[in-house]
Amino acid sequence: MTFSFYTCFAILLFLLSITVGSSEIARSTNNDSESLLAEEKALMETGWWSNYSNIGVHHCTWPGVRCSATGIVIEIDLSGHGLNGSITPQIGALSELKCLNLSSNNLRGVLPSSLGNLTQLAVLDVSYNEIYSIPLEIEKMENLVLLNLTRNLIVHMPSAIGLLTNLTHLIMTSNPLQSIIPPHIWNLKKLMTLHLGNCQLHGSIPPNIGKLKSLVNLHLSRNMLVGPIPSSVNNLTNLASLVLYGNLLNGSIPQEIGRLTNLITLELSSNLLVGPIPSSVNHLTNLASLVLNDNQLNGSIPHEIGRLTNLVTLHLSANMLLGPIPSSLGKLSRLESFSLYTNKINGSIPLEIRNLKRLTYLDLGANNLSGEIPSFLGLLPSLSSLYLDSNLFEGFIPLDIGKLKNLTVLYLSYNKLTGSIPSSLLHLPNLMDLTIASNHLEGPIPHEIESLNALKYLNLSDNKLSGPIPSQIGNLSNLRSLILANNNLSGRIPLQISGLSLYELDLSHNIISGDIPSQLNFQNYSQNIFLSHNLLLGVIPSQFGNSTDLSSLDLSWNNLTGTIPEFPFYVGNLNLSFNSLRGQIPDGLLHFAPETFIGNKDLCGSIQGFRPCPSSPNVNRERNSKVVKHNLPIVILVPTLLFFVSTFVLVIFILFRRYRAKALKSEPSPTKNGDLFCIWNFDGKIAFEDIIKATEDFDIKYCIGTGGYGSVYRAILPSGKVVALKKLHRLEAEQPAYDTSFRNEIKFLTEIRHKNIVKLHGFCLHNRCMFLIYEYMENGSLFYALSIDEEAVELDWTKRVNIVKGVAHALSYMHHDCNPPIVHRDISSNNILLNSELEAFISDFGTARLLDPNSSNQTVIVGTYGYIAPELAYSLVVTEKCDVYSFGVLALEILMGKHPGELLSTLSSTPSPSNIKNVMLNEILDPRLSPPRSRKMTGDIAFVAVIAFACLRAKPKARPTMKSVSQEFLHIKSPISVHLHEISLIKLKNHDMFMSGESYK
Repeated sequence: MTFSFYTCFAILLFLLSITVGSSEIARSTNNDSESLLAEEKALMETGWWSNYSNIGVHHCTWPGVRCSATGIVIEIDLSGHGLNGSITPQIGALSELKCLNLSSNNLRGVLPSSLGNLTQLAVLDVSYNEIYSIPLEIEKMENLVLLNLTRNLIVHMPSAIGLLTNLTHLIMTSNPLQSIIPPHIWNLKKLMTLHLGNCQLHGSIPPNIGKLKSLVNLHLSRNMLVGPIPSSVNNLTNLASLVLYGNLLNGSIPQEIGRLTNLITLELSSNLLVGPIPSSVNHLTNLASLVLNDNQLNGSIPHEIGRLTNLVTLHLSANMLLGPIPSSLGKLSRLESFSLYTNKINGSIPLEIRNLKRLTYLDLGANNLSGEIPSFLGLLPSLSSLYLDSNLFEGFIPLDIGKLKNLTVLYLSYNKLTGSIPSSLLHLPNLMDLTIASNHLEGPIPHEIESLNALKYLNLSDNKLSGPIPSQIGNLSNLRSLILANNNLSGRIPLQISGLSLYELDLSHNIISGDIPSQLNFQNYSQNIFLSHNLLLGVIPSQFGNSTDLSSLDLSWNNLTGTIPEFPFYVGNLNLSFNSLRGQIPDGLLHFAPETFIGNKDLCGSIQGFRPCPSSPNVNRERNSKVVKHNLPIVILVPTLLFFVSTFVLVIFILFRRYRAKALKSEPSPTKNGDLFCIWNFDGKIAFEDIIKATEDFDIKYCIGTGGYGSVYRAILPSGKVVALKKLHRLEAEQPAYDTSFRNEIKFLTEIRHKNIVKLHGFCLHNRCMFLIYEYMENGSLFYALSIDEEAVELDWTKRVNIVKGVAHALSYMHHDCNPPIVHRDISSNNILLNSELEAFISDFGTARLLDPNSSNQTVIVGTYGYIAPELAYSLVVTEKCDVYSFGVLALEILMGKHPGELLSTLSSTPSPSNIKNVMLNEILDPRLSPPRSRKMTGDIAFVAVIAFACLRAKPKARPTMKSVSQEFLHIKSPISVHLHEISLIKLKNHDMFMSGESYK
């Protein structure tokens, strides 16, 4: 709860008889005048009224200032005035001040000790600032009634607060206290409101809570509190609001809770509570909100619940409740929101539900309800959201559903519904989400679907629908997702859908024929296109190359012909397999796994399993001209010289530019000593010719991959040591951008050392031969390992969690242990390498950057598409939080076994997107691995998912730092001790880990 300053007014009316204007101020005495001048001086020195202090306007008329009849300042309200800096000590001179509201500003630092002089102060509100300390002198504010410190950075509540015996409202929501509930609170016998939600509190709720018998509002939500709900809570008979959701509380709901007959709100959701719902809740007849979802409650819904006739909200979802829906629910005539999602409720929907005329939200999804969907649901005139999915309903969709003119969401998927799509459904003017997937519906998609003007999401997949896709769908201008997969739809793709701005188009697994229309505006398909397993003909339209924001493209299992067009953008997931494509695989797609292109026998390219493309005569001549005997010594660096490497780098670059200038004039031979500078960082005498011999002058058969600015080769040195060589191509070496990337790689990898960052053994600079030498990683990139089924299975859950840990530790080192901090800017699965033990190493520092505290750190957008933080698109300012976002994408990719592009777009659609409402964590995990067997591994996977979603928050400040992530991994626990199929993505996305404190810095 946030207390606005109307509280001040109420308190002032009680403490004061009147306030006056400037006409009465003139009657003050000479002594009062001196006091008024002192107050005005104090106000001026705060700097908050700098625009008024020199224009002769009396301070009692300044904005936010109220005075008493004698002209003494009694109230300051500067909420939301954009104040900066710290609160100045001069505020303590306003000794008669009774209300001070400085909330919602940018104030930081400590509260000044001079606040102790404000002994008349009744209300102090500094919420929504960056205050991190409370002075001990606060104990002198004996008249303080309300103290609001919400959303600050306070890490310690001083015991002095326990001396404020007149305090009735203590509100400290969202501060990183990281402690047990402070024991000095139990001295505040007059306390009516105690809000300590989201304060990282741990331990149990002590029995002393029962001493605060004046409490009306108790909020301890979103902490890490454990143990049972203490029975002493039942002594708080004045409670109107008891909010304990989002903790780790266990045990059963006390039967004695029925004594709290004044309760209006009872929220115990997202805990580990077990046992049945106590029948004593029927005594809580004043309850308006009963929220018990996301626990492990069992048994049936008490029939006595029908006595709670004041209920407006009843949420019992995500438990293990069984039995039928009690008919007594029909007596809850004020009920507006009712959710039973994910339980084991059986039977049919009782007839009495038709009496709930105020019901706007009804969620009975994911249960065992059977029979037909009752037509009387059409008699609920206020209904806006109806979820009946994942049950055992059969028969036809009732026509009366079409009477629900306020309906915005209709979920009927995963049932046994038959018949056709009723036309009555197609005249709901406010319907935004229609999902009837995975049923047995037959017949065509009606043309009348164009009447659903508000429709954004249409999912009719996994049915038996037939006939063509109606062109009228193109009139649904608000449509963002069209999913018609796994039906018997035929005909061509209608041109009329070309104007739709879809983020997902899925027409896969049908019998759609014809070509992919070139008239389609592919720039509108900003996320995912799935057209696989159809009968499509013709070529891949070149318009695909004009798209700039494509996460997934699947055209596999069709009859497409022609060549693969150039893709100048990054596509996260691509599948062109099993067509009749021919010609060269474009260079921009060579990082994809062979499975991307298999089944096209006439393709060629530098990918395993495909024949090399024919070389041109000019290329052969250039290659043959490279067979030259090199016999140049390489400078050896023993480990003791590592300290000086970074100093030499600058000299090397100067020399390199000088050599490059020579090259442009005279094109000297690479065999000249003066044009070569190599440095190595491991023992053994190595000659440049050894590198040439080991790779046969960089023959393509030694090439194991192509990176952002060169090719990577595997070489066995005479000593038997295996290394990887990244060679900058000759033409690229002459381009400044690649030159910069090459220098970046050297600069950073010679200065940083971490066990999860790839080791640079050495480098060689020559105007026509530049390469880096790394330790060899036997298992290649993480992207490759996840793309090949056999490799992916080797990456079991333990190894995957360890990979996430390793990357987190390395990024924490770069961001927090390097000075200045280093931002990688291209964290992706392609740039994570795996050694023989499948341990992770960050590689490719070509785009890395030092953060300059004296610079704006503006940049151009670089990195791998699908991993780039969204704020870079508008701010162009690089921060550590850009890497944090990329890490979040990577962590999800490791869990899912594929890039989470589709999931990311879904998660970002709304704060709690309805289209993932039914998705559980086990449903997105890599299906190639068996579910985890141990509770610890289950907890570790859930823990990684929580961290990933925290790192993917839209606002950079809301993301955790990599230091906090790394530290959490050092003492990793199981944050959610339930089965994976009981953990929803919504719950993980809304988890409160990393919501304040260090994470926000």
